[in-house]
Amino acid sequence: MKKNIFYILIILLSFSNLASADRVKDLTSVAGVRENQLVGYGLVVGLGGTGDRDKISFTQQSLKTVLDRLGVEVDGPISNYDLYQRGVASLAYDKTKLDNVASVLVTATLPAFAKPGQTLDINIASIGLASSLRGGTLILTELRGTDGQIYALAQGALTVSGVEVSAEGSEITIGVPTVGRIPSGAIVEREVITPFDQSEFIILNANQADFTTTSAIASAINETFGEGTARSMDAISVGVRAPLDISDRVDFLSLVENLEVTPGEPKARVVVNSRTGTVVISRSVRVTATAVTHGQLTVKVSATNEVSQPSAGVRKGAPGTTVQFANADVSVEEEARPMFVFQPGVNLRDIVDAVNQVGATPSSLIAILDALKSSGSLRAELIVI
Repeated sequence: MKKNIFYILIILLSFSNLASADRVKDLTSVAGVRENQLVGYGLVVGLGGTGDRDKISFTQQSLKTVLDRLGVEVDGPISNYDLYQRGVASLAYDKTKLDNVASVLVTATLPAFAKPGQTLDINIASIGLASSLRGGTLILTELRGTDGQIYALAQGALTVSGVEVSAEGSEITIGVPTVGRIPSGAIVEREVITPFDQSEFIILNANQADFTTTSAIASAINETFGEGTARSMDAISVGVRAPLDISDRVDFLSLVENLEVTPGEPKARVVVNSRTGTVVISRSVRVTATAVTHGQLTVKVSATNEVSQPSAGVRKGAPGTTVQFANADVSVEEEARPMFVFQPGVNLRDIVDAVNQVGATPSSLIAILDALKSSGSLRAELIVI
């Protein structure tokens, strides 16, 4: 079983020799054309006694504000906060109990070019003491961007996957009942202006910084649309001269993003997850001439409690003592591990085969790679996550 722990590496290796071209749209994004994050504060009502109750003052104040906007006048204090503001120390007032109301934060992602009237999926999370949002309804909530402007309005019944059940002091929770979702729960009210049609050039930004990739993208565009249409600006950006007419620009960019380009091979990397024991080695990893041996020393200590009693031959009336003592047994075992040699410039397959031959575990492989990096023999970037 130990010799099969590197199946992930072998799967990666099996595809590494298949050089294939990728579309420009899969390698880049258009500068200025991006998603925007929205957030808002709201109230969820209709909960079956699992809300914030009267322990969260801002929930009660928020509900009072909502009722005021709807023309409903609340008679008397609604919370302990109201009592404090009125200078009343007694809690004898009949405060409104808000077992069915919870304060929540609402988040959404506004796609690029989203137009007013389109809908967005929204996520809702409790920020108070509510134990569950199941069965609740979000009342009208403003969703704002980082500039403070309102870009969408959210409202609707929540979908909650988590469940919490309690009875007689016992409690069972499955999932997270304080988080919900409303598909198409928000309506876009404002469009985000993008610089897509405001410049002569369109900037394509590569997903990974690589001079070879940006150069290949610029070359593919120039070969298709003529020399001088595109130029590499750095390891990330490629400037593309596009038509000024918006309709022609859209058609032009559609052609550009479907061009196929062979990206540059990424840097040699070894990624190690020490918590899970996962090791990923890229195809371009090389090792200089190195001899490696890896042994495992096991120390076992076993202790047994024994009792020493007086001998049966001791005559009657003679003094005797029963003694309890521990008997410890210590043994040392060292597994025999052969030494293996890496020849200069060995590739991923050679590394995997050599490590599998000695039956190394993932933790042992991590130790070997760390030692190779420290010795200067590993020609790759070692990343530990």
